[in-house]
Amino acid sequence: MVQSWVKSGKISVDCDAKSSLKFITKESLEKFPECKFLFENKWDSFTRNEPLKTYNIIELFAGCGGLALGLEGAGFKSLLVNEIEKDAANTLKLNRPNWNIVNEDIAKVSFKDFHNKIDMVSGGFPCQAFSYAGNKLGFDDTRGTLFYEFARTVQEVNPKIFVAENVKGLLSHDNGRTFNTIRAVISELGYTLVGDEVCKAIFHRVPQKRERLILVAVRNDFEPFVRYEYPPKHGTIFTLRDALKSGQLFNQDTPESCGQSYPARKKEILSLVPQGGYWKDLPDELQKEFMKGSYHLGGGKTGVARRLSWDEPSLTLTCAPAQKQTERCHPEDTRPLTVREYARIQTFPDSWEFCGSSNSQYKQIGNAVPVNLGYAIGLSLAKLLNDIHTSDLKTELPIFEADGQMRFRA
Repeated sequence: MVQSWVKSGKISVDCDAKSSLKFITKESLEKFPECKFLFENKWDSFTRNEPLKTYNIIELFAGCGGLALGLEGAGFKSLLVNEIEKDAANTLKLNRPNWNIVNEDIAKVSFKDFHNKIDMVSGGFPCQAFSYAGNKLGFDDTRGTLFYEFARTVQEVNPKIFVAENVKGLLSHDNGRTFNTIRAVISELGYTLVGDEVCKAIFHRVPQKRERLILVAVRNDFEPFVRYEYPPKHGTIFTLRDALKSGQLFNQDTPESCGQSYPARKKEILSLVPQGGYWKDLPDELQKEFMKGSYHLGGGKTGVARRLSWDEPSLTLTCAPAQKQTERCHPEDTRPLTVREYARIQTFPDSWEFCGSSNSQYKQIGNAVPVNLGYAIGLSLAKLLNDIHTSDLKTELPIFEADGQMRFRA
C-alpha cells in the first residue's frame, strides 16, 4: 500500500545524508487514515479485557487447533471440540488431552445435552453450494451442507453468541446468494448478525498476509444491550524474520523439523529467483520452461515460483509449500518452508506438535486460523460476553412482556 503511494507520488521518500538510508517521515504517513493505527496504541488497553467469568464454548470444524488455541489464550473454556479428520483430531488430543475432543462426522453428533449451558459456539464451516430449494433463503436451502450442521448446533445449544470464520470469498459467492441465505438462517435461528468483517491477520501480530471473514452473531434477547467491536490493529507489522528468528514473537530461532524438497531441475530454476521475487524475475527462456502453457495466458500469477522475503510478511500459506502455482520458497535457502516454519508463520507455539505424515501436517497448518488472530478475536468476543453478563446482572425485571405474560431470558 505505502509502496503504491510512493510510486504514484502521493508520498515522498527522504534519504539520510550520512547512512544513505531511505525513510518516510511520520508526518507524511499521519495524513493517511489507513496508517492511523500506527500512531494510536489501542492494543495495550484492549488486551486488558479479561473475562469476568469462565465462558464455556463448543468449537466445530476445529482442525489442528489454531482458533481453539487462540480462544483458550483469551480465557475461553472448551467443553466440546469437534473435528472429523483423524490426524487433526490426534493433534488436538496430543496437545490438549484434557479437552473433550470428538473425532466424528458432525452430522452424527448431538449437542442437545448442552442446551443453555454454552456461552459461545465457534468454528469455520467449509463453504459449499446451497440448494436454494424454492428460493426460500432459509434453513432448508442449506440442508446437506456443513453450514446446516453449524446452524443445527446453534439451534440445539442456544448459545448467547456464535462466531464463524471463512474465506472472504463467501461474501460474493454465487453473486451474494450464499451469504444472503446465511443471513436469513441466522435470523431464523433468533440471532442478529452484528459483525461480518474481513480481518487481515497482519494487523493482529501475525507475520502473514492472510485474510479471514469473521461473522459474529448475538442472540436476539441480548442484542439490544450490547455492541460488538472487532479488535483494534496492533501498531507493528511483523515480517518473516520475526516469524523464523528470535525476536518479539518468539524467543528462539525456528527449531529444525521435517520438510518437503524440490526436484533437481526445479531447484536449479528457483535458485535464480531473488528474495521477494517470482517467475517473472527469471530469464525469459526459463519463464517459458517453468510456466509451460501458462506463460501465454497472461495475469500476474505472483504466487508461482515465489521466494519469500525476510523483510515482508509471508504470503498466505497454502496446504503444500512445494506445489506448482503456490510455491513458498525460503528467502535464502532454495527449499520449501519446513513444517515448523509453517507453524511459526501461523503463530503456533513451538510446543504445539502435529500428528500424521509431513503432507498431513502441512495441510493441517495451512488450513488453520492463525493463533494470534484467534486470540485477538477471542478478546473482542470476551468483551462482548462481558457486556452481556453485565447487562444480564443489571436486568432483574422481565426484558419484555407479551399478551400479559412476563418472559425472562433463558
